[in-house]
Amino acid sequence: MADIATLLADAESKMNKAVEVAKDDFGAIRTGRAHPAMFNKIMVDYYGTYTSLSQLATIQIPESRMAVISPFDKGAMTGIEKAIRDSDLGVNPQTDGVVIRVNFPQLTEERRKDYIKVAKTKAEDSKISMRNIRRHAKEAMEKLEKDGDIGKDDVARGEKELEKITAEHVAKIDDLLKHKETELLEV
Repeated sequence: MADIATLLADAESKMNKAVEVAKDDFGAIRTGRAHPAMFNKIMVDYYGTYTSLSQLATIQIPESRMAVISPFDKGAMTGIEKAIRDSDLGVNPQTDGVVIRVNFPQLTEERRKDYIKVAKTKAEDSKISMRNIRRHAKEAMEKLEKDGDIGKDDVARGEKELEKITAEHVAKIDDLLKHKETELLEV
């Protein structure tokens, strides 16, 4: 039988995962500078199996607006090149048969604003996820009270603690969003 401490720990664990997902989502949004996290969500058709680009190659950033991708298997070169070209990064990779070079053009103001909208949408999705986690935990506490397993005071304390946990995690998402907006507006 679950108790309030278990429900709160479970909710906090799920909210931590939601924050991590948001970090990954924000990392995949392109800024004016190249960084390896931009390639995290790219899946490559590798001999009929979709595989993460990071498992097929090393990604280096020699300059602020260039990435060099070195495939472990040269046979994956065309698949990697196609996956990058088809991704939402908006870049055109070049290969010399050994490595793939990806040059990132300077972002226009309009493109930066579009990326900020994308970041805000991802932040809102994370907050919705957290509200759902909170709602499920609250319903579970109310069910425990209804079943007579815990008292009304315990539920009130548990809900207060749940609100505190939720507020902390929403604040983390807001901080991540603020940081991403600053990064995107940097010229």
